[in-house]
Amino acid sequence: MTVFPGFTLPEELRLLGDQIRRFVHDEIIPLEQTIDPDAPELPREDFLRLSAKTKAAGLWTLGAPEAYGGGGLDTFSMCVALEQMSQHRMGLYNPGCGVFGRYPPPAIWAGSKAQIEKYAVPALREGYETFFAITEPSGGSDPAGAIQTRAERRGNKWVLNGRKVFISRAHDAPWGIVFARTDRAKGRAGISCFILEHGTPGFTAKPIRVIRTSAIPNDVSFEECEIPAENLIGQEGQGLDLAFDLLVKNRFPYSACNLGVATAAHRMAVEHAKQRSTFGAPLSQRQAIQWMLADAEVELRACRWLIWEGAWKADRGEDARVEASIAKLYSSEVLGRVIDAAVQIHGGYGVSKEFPLERWYREARVRRIGEGPSEVHRMVIARSLFR
Repeated sequence: MTVFPGFTLPEELRLLGDQIRRFVHDEIIPLEQTIDPDAPELPREDFLRLSAKTKAAGLWTLGAPEAYGGGGLDTFSMCVALEQMSQHRMGLYNPGCGVFGRYPPPAIWAGSKAQIEKYAVPALREGYETFFAITEPSGGSDPAGAIQTRAERRGNKWVLNGRKVFISRAHDAPWGIVFARTDRAKGRAGISCFILEHGTPGFTAKPIRVIRTSAIPNDVSFEECEIPAENLIGQEGQGLDLAFDLLVKNRFPYSACNLGVATAAHRMAVEHAKQRSTFGAPLSQRQAIQWMLADAEVELRACRWLIWEGAWKADRGEDARVEASIAKLYSSEVLGRVIDAAVQIHGGYGVSKEFPLERWYREARVRRIGEGPSEVHRMVIARSLFR
């Protein structure tokens, strides 16, 4: 789906956003209010019930290729959709509670037809989680230098040895993608990409307790972990290109979820300021509150345009790495500032688990680290200025 001149949303995309917004408001938010506020996902029966509704409405896996049963939406369109999908309690790390479908790592689409049919298609159809393992104890923001996990070819198998950290969902996902070094002498060209199934001997994943409750990260180890030779994705040595493609493409949807949750927090703050009175006047009449909300509104609008511009550029096939860093950096920091203001405006209610602000506040802190810390993205942006 293309964007009209001036970034005017096509009517069908505007209507899609409205449809998703209504579904989240009518189906997901009321259900979340009946379960543990720290629940990582919906009860299984509710997930299946709501997934059946989104499938019937044509809202399932909108961003997957049409050839494999998806909606075929481009990056820009998915950013518009995800801004709406994420506006609920679990939305930052589980947008739409998964009832709009989930997606395997983009690198799988570089695999063979057999790999796609065996792994990607069932993941799309059934909506289960997968994982990708890049980050290591030596770092995650520089995979070309940090990846030390080794993959050695032995006959018709590859043998993995090494360790990864902060790998979301690795403890229970049916399969995932691992990046490992297959040739130390080739540097950047010596990294390859593999499919790894849960339960493979030599593969262990231990959950790491962090301040978020969804997308649990893991400490992962590989000890003489054997996988079939046909589990190599693409060509040997192609892994780094696939990793960068995955990271850049992920950053716009990631940023759209930041924007969505920040928008929801801002809306709550505006409504609370209208209703709450102190010393005989509504908070909305206090200049201190007005300016907090005005600043948040400006930042949200700027954030939306930065995401849209970068996603639009990526969809045209242009190099959007700097735009991805700008979107991720700004959206994650705006998210933190807007939620912080919303908590302050709500006072004691802002830190009560009866409201989603408390959970958003905790989970938002992770967003300035995940998908590359703010400092690394500033470095990417600065390098582009001096080229």
